[in-house]
Amino acid sequence: MLDIKYIRNNPDLVKERSKNKGVDIDIDRLLKVEEKRRNLLQKIEAIKSKKNKANELIRETDEDEKKKIIDEMRLIDTEEDELQKEFKILDKEYQQLMSIIPNISFDNVPVGKDDSENLVIREEGIKREFDFNPKDYLSIAEELDIIDVKRAAKVSGSRFGYLKGDAVLLEFALIQLAMKVTIEKGFIPVIPPVMINPEMMEKMGHIDKNFDNRDEQWNGEDVYFLKNDPLLLVGTSEQSIGPMHTNEVFRKEDLPKRYVGFSTCFRREAGSYGKDTKGILRVHQFDKIEMFTFCLPEESEKEHKLLLSIEEELMNLLGLPYRVVDICTGDLGLSAASKYDIEAWMPGQDQYRETHSTSNCTDFQARRLNIRYRDGEKNKFVHMLNGTAIAVGRILIAIIENYQRENGSFDVPEVLVGYVGKKTIGK
Repeated sequence: MLDIKYIRNNPDLVKERSKNKGVDIDIDRLLKVEEKRRNLLQKIEAIKSKKNKANELIRETDEDEKKKIIDEMRLIDTEEDELQKEFKILDKEYQQLMSIIPNISFDNVPVGKDDSENLVIREEGIKREFDFNPKDYLSIAEELDIIDVKRAAKVSGSRFGYLKGDAVLLEFALIQLAMKVTIEKGFIPVIPPVMINPEMMEKMGHIDKNFDNRDEQWNGEDVYFLKNDPLLLVGTSEQSIGPMHTNEVFRKEDLPKRYVGFSTCFRREAGSYGKDTKGILRVHQFDKIEMFTFCLPEESEKEHKLLLSIEEELMNLLGLPYRVVDICTGDLGLSAASKYDIEAWMPGQDQYRETHSTSNCTDFQARRLNIRYRDGEKNKFVHMLNGTAIAVGRILIAIIENYQRENGSFDVPEVLVGYVGKKTIGK
């Protein structure tokens, strides 16, 4: 959520940046509603003050005077009721308009309508030259019986898979590697809940608070809703790590506060039918290790670079070629002011695929969650950032394809050999 004072002082900028994100919002209407709402609130506060003074007078006057004051208070009560009704209507519209205004993108973020206009910053690593035609990961994994989507389809339907045997060992190796690297940099490991209430998801900027029909898909978002509880399954652990400190105030000296969380994640993948339906690239359930930071506003850009550098460090340790992508305004989403993706080279598919993402959400989520820090005599909002450490399924895919051998086996990245206990998986 943006500061209303900021919107009031920068209406044209908010209009421009919202438009750049593809959000159609009537800022002029918002400001009119906010002014009326503010005036009503002042009137209501004035009435409450008047009533408090009247209550004091009642205790100090005789019976005749008390009756007169009580009669006046009844009229004031009627006026207050009418103002409260009007305020409730205006406040609902105000909250709805505020909830759809996106975070302001930084000046250096490329302007573009969608992911086709994202900007490749650089390519890193060396693409392996094969002396045979490289296969896609699923052909190799099914032959080795370490990924089984056919049996998963019998049990759970499409877009699920069993990891088996050495694929499981690789998953836990990746988890241990990511934990080791991040903990050494001051991150606190956490296993968060995978079910959260809708209010927290809305405040993180992942669903629309105005959605009413909970029996259906949540307003077009990619979430699973457990209507009888009611709770939502997280699509990434940042959604449950971010609200950990709701309504809390950090000591300034305790920032930055960094967490690294492991969780299973769930996504409906609505609207993606026909795209990557085969295998485990785009599935309903997957495991991920996520970094999350609460920091001082003046340190958030530096912290964003740190998150990106850790993602790159992990890719380099794994020996995977990749490229870094600066995400354009139209692909940023509601909460992010700036975002970078890392895409790994997949030789079996002859293309890059997203494996990591890191976003600076500034104080946008913190305002919704009321997460602040003490700065002298004032409480100020923290900045909140997130970044993928390891998206297990996609990194498994990248390893299998980049380290494959002609005989259908594949090598284990050197950094993982100690965890897995072998150098090669397969024949």
